[in-house]
Amino acid sequence: MYKRVLLKLSGEALGTPGDSRSISPSSLTYIAKEIAKGMRKGTRLAIVIGGGNIWRGARDGHGMIDRVTSDNMGMLATIINAMALQSALEHEGVSTRVQTAIEISRLAEPFIRRRAMRHLEKDRVVIFAGGSGNPYFTTDTAAALRAAEINADVIFKATQVDGVYTGDPKKDPKAKLIKDITYMSAISKGLKFMDASALTLCMENNIPILVFNLHTAGNIRKALSGEKVGTLIKHS
Repeated sequence: MYKRVLLKLSGEALGTPGDSRSISPSSLTYIAKEIAKGMRKGTRLAIVIGGGNIWRGARDGHGMIDRVTSDNMGMLATIINAMALQSALEHEGVSTRVQTAIEISRLAEPFIRRRAMRHLEKDRVVIFAGGSGNPYFTTDTAAALRAAEINADVIFKATQVDGVYTGDPKKDPKAKLIKDITYMSAISKGLKFMDASALTLCMENNIPILVFNLHTAGNIRKALSGEKVGTLIKHS
């Protein structure tokens, strides 16, 4: 059983099927319940959430908004999602704190590593918002960075599919699920489950990555319990 985990959620996970550009109360409730059911005594859980359901950085800027401004807007979007998720978790009885890489003290705490560690020790879920606080970096990279900072045992990357495939399973019917793979193999094969800078950071800090389907009920509980789900990426 993992003792300290960083869960990476996409912003689109908060939307509804066919409308990922939203925050759906039903999706929030589902995610919060899955996390609450999975929590066990002694488990320390931190979360990094994306903002793609609201704003996707340079892609949504369409060249009319410069990259730095567009990325900053994306980081603000992650704070909105973090606040929504915090409310949903607390509705399920899970004590939660939001810390942001961008100072916005009237809404959330600033990210301070020692304070985050203390929250985790008190069995609070800590949601890290605002990405890394810098443009040009994805929330995948922010997740890898925060996982290293809190000495996480593993990163859970909850996605829309059952794990890492040889191709895009939504486009390639011959794509096969990979159960285990090394960091170097994932990088050399150009697998797209996580950006290269985040994957490299995990490899350098020996943080395994478990990729699984968020929408399969019970997967978060199983993963937190150490049961085999999805795809595990590690050194060997």
